[in-house]
Amino acid sequence: MGKCVCIIAEFRHGAFRRVTYEVASEGKRIADALGIGLWAVAAGSGVAEKAAELGRYGVEKVLVIDDPALENYLAEAYVPAVADAVAKCDPAAVILSASVDGKDLGARLAARLKAGLAQDCTQIVCENGKIKAKRPIFAGKCFGWCEWAEGALPIVSCRPNVMDCLAPMEDKKAEVEKVQVSVADLRSKVKSIDLDTSGKVELTEAEIIVSGGRGMKGPENYALLEDMAKVLGAAVGASRAAVDSGWRPHADQVGQTGKVVNPNLYIAVGISGAIQHLAGMGSSKFIVAINKDAEAPIFSKADYGVVEDLFTFVPALTEEVRKLKSSCS
Repeated sequence: MGKCVCIIAEFRHGAFRRVTYEVASEGKRIADALGIGLWAVAAGSGVAEKAAELGRYGVEKVLVIDDPALENYLAEAYVPAVADAVAKCDPAAVILSASVDGKDLGARLAARLKAGLAQDCTQIVCENGKIKAKRPIFAGKCFGWCEWAEGALPIVSCRPNVMDCLAPMEDKKAEVEKVQVSVADLRSKVKSIDLDTSGKVELTEAEIIVSGGRGMKGPENYALLEDMAKVLGAAVGASRAAVDSGWRPHADQVGQTGKVVNPNLYIAVGISGAIQHLAGMGSSKFIVAINKDAEAPIFSKADYGVVEDLFTFVPALTEEVRKLKSSCS
């Protein structure tokens, strides 16, 4: 057995992404079950200044790769650097996020380290010293458990917003060790990043999502959902049908060919519930469906269903939520 469980931290734009704390919390549970420590590998530009704060979630030691060339994720730069740092940890298991970058990094790490990878997992358990991971298969219609052969290194990527975070220990700090690696002579580089600076909540990290489908009848009607999302502090998503119709950008698409989301509350408005869409949001904690078609497949997945004309119901619901929030403030 290795000497630690190793997590891969995700550091972007001067801060750790929330999913890093979820991964650290899960790593801590597994490390405790195995009776070993929890280490982290953190790569990025300026990450050394923030690395110690991972100790709040149980990380004992952080191997830091701090270089301006690592400001943005680029596989050519990240993979060899992170792989070398992970090897220094001598891990019993490696856990990282199943974000867009994490899925790419995880696959490449598995190939480089000759390890077994389970992607997009929703649960990790340790039984009698053996790690098992649960992941959705067949477009989320069922789940499968992954196990590793004796001597194989498990690499697990965790679906964001699924694992519970531990309560942070504010007085704890992790030991930080800088790792020197060469990231020069790269054949490619990130020239620019087109960021959404509108202040909207990012879909994959949102706790509440309001999504619209073909039933919205046109892009102008998404103003109803934008208004509801503003009141709820939610992100706005869309089905593939809405995106293909040009009503919303692809960045808003939820589903098998879009983003996989796991909010506490998912409100599906005018969405029929095709299996491809359900694969992207089916693991939401609570699902509310609003559709005038009582036979829509989405109702079979919903915790609460409203059979009503969305153009009447959504404004009324938004107004009631607004009044409720005003009365509580």
